[in-house]
Amino acid sequence: MNKYLSIESLTTCFKKQEEKLSELVGLLMNYPLIDARIFELPKIEKGEEHEQVTEIMVNLLQGDEALDVGLRFYQKLFIHHNNPNISSKAASRLPGALCFSVNHQQYKEAMRIIDEVNQLKIELENIVTKESGVRKEQRFEFVHEHLRGLITLNAYRTITHLLNPDSINFGWANKNIINKITKQQVLERLEKSHNAGRAVPPYSSEQWAALMALEITDIKKLPDDVVLKIKRPVKVQPITRVWYSEIQKQVQYACPVPVIVFYTENKEIKPKLGMLSNYNANAIKYRYKPKAKPLELVIPRLHLYKEI
Repeated sequence: MNKYLSIESLTTCFKKQEEKLSELVGLLMNYPLIDARIFELPKIEKGEEHEQVTEIMVNLLQGDEALDVGLRFYQKLFIHHNNPNISSKAASRLPGALCFSVNHQQYKEAMRIIDEVNQLKIELENIVTKESGVRKEQRFEFVHEHLRGLITLNAYRTITHLLNPDSINFGWANKNIINKITKQQVLERLEKSHNAGRAVPPYSSEQWAALMALEITDIKKLPDDVVLKIKRPVKVQPITRVWYSEIQKQVQYACPVPVIVFYTENKEIKPKLGMLSNYNANAIKYRYKPKAKPLELVIPRLHLYKEI
């Protein structure tokens, strides 16, 4: 697909997503609410996006207030939906659960719309990242030229839906993303950046080329059988743990937006909603922390390590 067709697809897809989200919100507002809990997290102000997070204070909302805030959050897709002092670069999250009592037809209708919303979200991300053919560094400009102020992460996030869980608890995930990478793959990445001839702030094009040349030399000195890993820290994020007693199974989901929970009329289960406690990095206790192989930092800016 060429860029001009992608522009039309982008705007059409997004408009459909807005319409379907509005339809979903209208539908859920008319369903009997059993329970709702929303955990408001502190807003990140402009200029504080990269500060290390060691503590997060949680504000609990319940009942109709939680329902109202949760439903509006699904439709919060543009920068102008935020306070002007709030950063548009930092991801905004609103963990929680909205629980509804439904009959079979109501459940079927809600599932149809949620599936359509989620498919449109996947399609939108695919248009931007693949079909458009736009390079990664140009995607922001491509999107905002046609959907000014769009918070792409919010537009990409799918909605998790659950059926008849016995309990829903909340917690925090604080992990590193670790991916193995070969020596050849690292060299290809560095050489591509070196040959592009661009300036990458705060470096001039000459300084950047010199840095790339130095890093290429350092990687070439490594043995061919070296084990390299990119260990990238991920900011702490809320999760939900869902328990199904009938099948004796717990399922864990990321919870950046409220999960939608349906209880069918043939079930007498009352939802057991847990709390999301305040986050304190210094008070984390690991139940099990596997012993990792020692690593040595090779290229700090890439978070590239080698096993030693």
